[in-house]
Amino acid sequence: MIAMDFVVGLPKTLGKFDSIWVVVDRLTKSTHFISVIIDYNSLQLAMVYVKEIVRLHWVPLSILSDRGMQFTSKFWRKLHDELGTQLTFSTAFHPQTDGQSERTIQVLEDMLRACVIDFGGHWDKFLQLCEFSYNNSYYSSIDMAPFEALYGRGCRSPIGLFEAGDVKSLGVNLVKDAQDKAGEQVLLKVSPINGVMRFGMKEKLSPRYIGIFEILDCVGLVAYRLALPPSLSGVHPVFHMSMLKKYHGDGDYIIK
Repeated sequence: MIAMDFVVGLPKTLGKFDSIWVVVDRLTKSTHFISVIIDYNSLQLAMVYVKEIVRLHWVPLSILSDRGMQFTSKFWRKLHDELGTQLTFSTAFHPQTDGQSERTIQVLEDMLRACVIDFGGHWDKFLQLCEFSYNNSYYSSIDMAPFEALYGRGCRSPIGLFEAGDVKSLGVNLVKDAQDKAGEQVLLKVSPINGVMRFGMKEKLSPRYIGIFEILDCVGLVAYRLALPPSLSGVHPVFHMSMLKKYHGDGDYIIK
């Protein structure tokens, strides 16, 4: 059984994609993140579905989704009737029925903010890395990573390959490990913006790191959630690991 939903309202890419189709296997928790255009009709979605899901995993027994017009159209219903797939819909009174895809979307949105949105019109090119990171992360509900549940063995991470090779390429002070970092103190890298004053200094003269912030937990394998002070309440607390470095008590600009 699979569940599916959409992440919408994203910046439009050069390929005109503005949404992500999230498809989750409810047994193994393995997930596909598929870049789509929100205006796709049922036929276009069906072609993507066959290419990205049926081609790799064959035909599911059932599909759980909301009542979006793409999923309730006569074409979509007829297609799955012919394939032998039962369609199940969440209701307006019980939308939590589709909680699996909703939780996955929450994690994906954190990963997008931390790792993808910075790429602007190219976020669709990096979506596969988010999918890999999600499927290679441990989940307590199945006591393993989705990859392991799906294929029967774990998958090597690119981070592990970097650490086994030239670690210096990641920077001596970079927070590299994706595990056991909760409670560590780090500084957050900020980029100079033309015409913007920070701490009384302008552009390149402004501090390159601010802090001190405590790591609360990991988001996937390459991002961390930080404990931000009230003065930064409007900032999303999840950041890619390349934006962090360990704090050694030598910072000149500290945010309380």
